[in-house]
Amino acid sequence: MAGKSTPSTLGTTSAIEDYLERIMELMDEKGYARVVDIAARLGISQASVTNMVQKLDAEGLIKYEKYRGLVLTPSGLSVAQTIARRHELLEEFFTLLGVTPSVIAHDVEGMEHHISPETLEAIQRLTEYLHANPNVASIIQKPTAE
Repeated sequence: MAGKSTPSTLGTTSAIEDYLERIMELMDEKGYARVVDIAARLGISQASVTNMVQKLDAEGLIKYEKYRGLVLTPSGLSVAQTIARRHELLEEFFTLLGVTPSVIAHDVEGMEHHISPETLEAIQRLTEYLHANPNVASIIQKPTAE
């Protein structure tokens, strides 16, 4: 995941977005993020994380102090929150459609970086409609094996 560097609709790369999203999750859970924690979360080496963290710091997305940890800047937080919202909306949408959780987890991880704002807005409207009309959602969902 974090090794990809394909462009996103946010003007960053999917790898940068994955890092920022994991950093925000760690800060929400623990109150801080360290290179070792990010590496464990992403399943990659600490050296790779250190290289990316230095890049994120140079781009003004995080504040990083060697051996101390890091925090998101307002810009970094904004990108992380946008990706997290996309992720949550896509998970919610596919759940309403009856897609299995393992498939959702796999598919959303790639889609969240490349979906256009226009498509995301359409999915948001459809998700709201399906919540308001559960009978429609039940028709769409695939039948469970009995």
